[in-house]
Amino acid sequence: MAAEKFQPFRIDVADAVLDDLNTRLDLARFPVQAEGADWQWGSNLDYMKSLVAYWRTEYDWRKAEAELNEFPQFIAPVTDPESGEVFDIHFVHVKGSIGPGGAAPTPLLISHGWPGSFYELLGIVDALAHPENHGAADAPAFDVIVPSLPGYGFSSAPAAPITPKDMARVLHVLMTDVLGYDSYATQGGDWGSVVTAWMAQANPEQVRASHFNMLGLIPFVGKDSPPLTEEEATWAKTVRKRMKHEGGYQAIQGTKPQTLAYGLTDSPVGLAAWIAEKFHGWPGAGADQPPPFSMDRLLTNIMIYWINGNINPANWLYISLMNGSGAALAEGQRVEVPSGFAFFPWDLFPPPPESWVKRAYNVVHRTDMASGGHFAAMERPNELITDIRVFFAKTL
Repeated sequence: MAAEKFQPFRIDVADAVLDDLNTRLDLARFPVQAEGADWQWGSNLDYMKSLVAYWRTEYDWRKAEAELNEFPQFIAPVTDPESGEVFDIHFVHVKGSIGPGGAAPTPLLISHGWPGSFYELLGIVDALAHPENHGAADAPAFDVIVPSLPGYGFSSAPAAPITPKDMARVLHVLMTDVLGYDSYATQGGDWGSVVTAWMAQANPEQVRASHFNMLGLIPFVGKDSPPLTEEEATWAKTVRKRMKHEGGYQAIQGTKPQTLAYGLTDSPVGLAAWIAEKFHGWPGAGADQPPPFSMDRLLTNIMIYWINGNINPANWLYISLMNGSGAALAEGQRVEVPSGFAFFPWDLFPPPPESWVKRAYNVVHRTDMASGGHFAAMERPNELITDIRVFFAKTL
C-alpha cells in the first residue's frame, strides 16, 4: 500500500460545537401529538422527550468519541474517474489476522446506508478481522475497510447530488488505487447494498464475491423479460403496501430535500426525530415499544450527522431513487460475481422470492433469518457475522 495516498484521521469535535448543541437542546420546542398515536404517525412524543433529556444530561459524546477513535481511521483524496470530482473519503481500516497455514486475510469493504453511518458497522469489524479472538479460529479473516459514503459521516460531500453508481466508482478507486488491493470482496446493506452491487457489476474481475443483507438492485423488467411469477407479483404488492405507509421519507428526500434540510440542519431534535423513527420502524418494533437500541447507540449515530452538518447531502441519494438512476439495472445487466444474501424478516422490504433475486444476481447463497430487521449489524451481529463467514468460506 502507498501510505502517501492517505492520512491518519482522528475525530476531535470542537467544544464550541457541543456547547451550541446543548444550547439548542435547552431551547427545544416539542410538537403536540394526537391522543393514542404511539409511533403510528411518526416519532413518539414521550420517547423523544426522554431521548432529548438523556442527550442533554447523560449522554457523553467525549466517551463515544474516544471509543470511535479506538478504531484506526484514515482519510484519502479519491477522484471519480468519470466526473473528475475529488472526494475526501473517511474510512476505518482494520488489518486482519494471518489464517491457518499462512492464509492472507481477504480485503473486505463493508458499506453502510441511510440513516446509518460507519458507526453502525463497527460492532462486527473485530470478529471479521480477528476470528481467532472470537472463538472461530478456523473462520476466514479479513482486512476490513468501512468507509463513510460521500456526503456521509466524515467524508466530504459532492458538489451536487450523485448516484450510487458514482459512489461505486469512488469506492472502487479507494480499494484499488489508494489501498492497492488487486482484488477484494464486498458486503452491504441499505444503500450500501446498492453501492457494492454496482461495484461488483462494473468490476467483476476485481470484486471476488459480494454479500448483502438487503436486495439493492432492481432487475430489468421489459417486453423481452419473463413475466412476473405469481409469487413475484404477490411480493411486489406487499412491498407497495408497506411503502405506502413507510415510504414518505423517500418522496421528500428524493424530490424536495432542500426544504427538509433547513429543519434537520438547524434543529438537533428535528434531526433526532427523523432518524429515530427509522430505528424504531425498520427493526419492526411494536407501536407501543421504543426502538430496540440503547439511547447511547442511537445518539452516537445521530451525532455523526449533527456534528458534520451533512444530513442534506446524505439525503440526496434519494433523488437517484426517484428518477430511476440509482438502483435499476438496464436490459442485459446483471451482477455476475458470486452473491450471497442474508434476509432479515423485519427489514424495510420483506424477503423477496428467489426467482426475483436471481433475475439480477448470480445467487450462490441465501439465508432467511428468523428475526431481525434493517440494521442487522446492530440488531443481530452474531447472525450476520456467521452468515458472512459461511458465504465467503465457500466462494473465496
